[in-house]
Amino acid sequence: MSDSASVRNPSGAVSDSASVRNPSGDVSDSASVAERPGPRRVRAGLRRRHNWVQLLKFCAVGGSGYAINLAVFALTFGLAGLHHLVAATAAFAVAVTNNFWWNRHWTFGARDGHAGFQAARFLGVSTGAFLLAAAVLEVLVTVLGLPEIAAQAISIAAATPLNFVGNKMWSFGTASRGL
Repeated sequence: MSDSASVRNPSGAVSDSASVRNPSGDVSDSASVAERPGPRRVRAGLRRRHNWVQLLKFCAVGGSGYAINLAVFALTFGLAGLHHLVAATAAFAVAVTNNFWWNRHWTFGARDGHAGFQAARFLGVSTGAFLLAAAVLEVLVTVLGLPEIAAQAISIAAATPLNFVGNKMWSFGTASRGL
């Protein structure tokens, strides 16, 4: 069983803390919601204005990456005649570079962290989102018969939530900054 209460930390921010019964039956007050994944942590995160500001910044950066991605896709697919998945890969490579720089410096303000570790994590998250987008693209083009550029636009949007959560929590989170 666990009981929860809101507490104010020294900086004045309110956070949830929980009393947790360990396997021996003793109750420990040291575990906080921030240390445990789960629905309460998600609800607490949704209430923080800072997270919504970051989401808006992420979407602005994503908008620029989206435009770059679609432009490169249109050039490589339309003009160069590459297969839609090859064109999507080229577009991803260009857009991910733009997005990493802007997200690191502006969205998450993670300039203090090690850029190499952040880049590796960002690329991992972005690659996962890209694979999801590529699968959506393939279904939209080959199964539903959508035009390639429209399908590319939809597939990028479909992968955005995964990309945001992964980059916020892992690529540029406190663990990536050594905090």
